[in-house]
Amino acid sequence: MNKYLILAFCGFSLQLNAQTKRVTFQAQKNGKQVDVNVDGKFFSSFMYPDSLEKPILYPINTASGLTLTRGFPLQTRDQERTDHPHHVGLWLNYESVNGLDFWNNSYNIPAAKKNKYGWIRAVKVTGFKSGNQKGELSYTANWERQDRHVLLKEQTTFTFSGTENTRTIDRLTTLTAVKDTVKFKEVKDGMIAVRVTKELEMPSNQTAEFTDSQGNRTKVSASGNGANGDYLTSAGKKGNDSWGTRANWCLLAGVKDQQKVSIAIIDHPKNPGYPTYWHARDYGLFAANPLGQQVFSNGKENLNLSLAPGESITFRYRVLVSSAATPTAEVLNDQAAAFSKTAF
Repeated sequence: MNKYLILAFCGFSLQLNAQTKRVTFQAQKNGKQVDVNVDGKFFSSFMYPDSLEKPILYPINTASGLTLTRGFPLQTRDQERTDHPHHVGLWLNYESVNGLDFWNNSYNIPAAKKNKYGWIRAVKVTGFKSGNQKGELSYTANWERQDRHVLLKEQTTFTFSGTENTRTIDRLTTLTAVKDTVKFKEVKDGMIAVRVTKELEMPSNQTAEFTDSQGNRTKVSASGNGANGDYLTSAGKKGNDSWGTRANWCLLAGVKDQQKVSIAIIDHPKNPGYPTYWHARDYGLFAANPLGQQVFSNGKENLNLSLAPGESITFRYRVLVSSAATPTAEVLNDQAAAFSKTAF
């Protein structure tokens, strides 16, 4: 029998350990896509079309049916930013792997510069299993150079679950070096990330300019689109003070269509660099990067991750999507404690 934990606050109740719902999958015949449903409601799709430079989960919906990911570049919406076309749904990759930029690659990179970028492809869904308590989807992929030389083999398993007001994604990803020693340079852009809907951006009246590892510049205009999001970390950091700090979880919360919604990313004690640094931007990029320690610590720390041929490293993350109420720090601490005991 399931145990119930009901926390009441602000006139709402949030059931994070309430009755779990059935998870089912539907493979689409006309595309490289598997839809994920919880309690008969669409949650997300695992997508790996040839037009993308990495596999993604897109969109990410709440239990109430609200979409918390940005539409661009797949489905442009009114009053939504159109910067950083490589920010699509929920994904995992890194900016510098043997000098190749996997993070910033997109259709926007000129063909003459593509050789500077990596590509996660040869994606193959190896299985998915529906269930009353949870559902699992697994895939393999190659982290490749443009000439299809394979640097890393990826094995990922998603475990999906949900309750009346929550949706949960547990991600287990193992990267194995193939023929080359693979070095992860310490940079800011990585590793698990989600680009959120305009309502979860933080309010801003400034225009910012960003430069990627290859010198490409992107301007992000000030938001006047109903942005009302805010960050909170397990270390008590809020808003822009969350960026570049360590914590074992980070919450991004706001209001969309008059409903409280949020996304939390939870780190795992077995991950490298635990507790992770947060690459949490006010314009809607929400990422955990455990590998960029030198950047975030201003040179005081170094991880210098390197894998010899045949060596592997595993990353474990939980993504908690909530609606109807915002989880408190106590709830997220309980989630983090439970996740830390998950057998991987």
